[in-house]
Amino acid sequence: MAVNLSPVGGVAAQFFDNSGNVLTGGKLNTYLAGTTTPVVAYTTSAGNVPWSNPIVLNAAGRVSGSGEIWLTSGVTYKFVLTDSNDVLIATYDNISGINDVSFTNIVNFTGNGVQVSFTLPEAPISENFINVFINGVYQFKNTFSITSGTTLLFSEAPPVTSKIEVEY
Repeated sequence: MAVNLSPVGGVAAQFFDNSGNVLTGGKLNTYLAGTTTPVVAYTTSAGNVPWSNPIVLNAAGRVSGSGEIWLTSGVTYKFVLTDSNDVLIATYDNISGINDVSFTNIVNFTGNGVQVSFTLPEAPISENFINVFINGVYQFKNTFSITSGTTLLFSEAPPVTSKIEVEY
């Protein structure tokens, strides 16, 4: 199974309560994003040893053992951090593992040397979750923008017969 390192807790992170005290015995619950359905996180990059749910923090307010939390690739998580008495400290929703980027849409256009605006079938999450290529060359974020939710707007028109690929 493919897993990616968690940006929440990840490696040797230390957790604190809202007063700045070390969160000894704190709990990190893992759920499917947007729900209260428990989902497994793993202790190693092999993805073969599950954490208990919740993950109980040690006396230093850290994940014990390896100090690592690994998330299943393609699964989006919600983390709920509580103290040892289950008092809510924080919620982190829609979290994917580091480098776990999957694009659900790939759209192709052809440049005509004049057109700067192209309409996507649906809005991307944000400009941070979109890749644009012209003739196979990655386009930096400052060369285009997303306007009106679904309009891809280039700062200058892609060349005649250029192949434009948009992943989001």
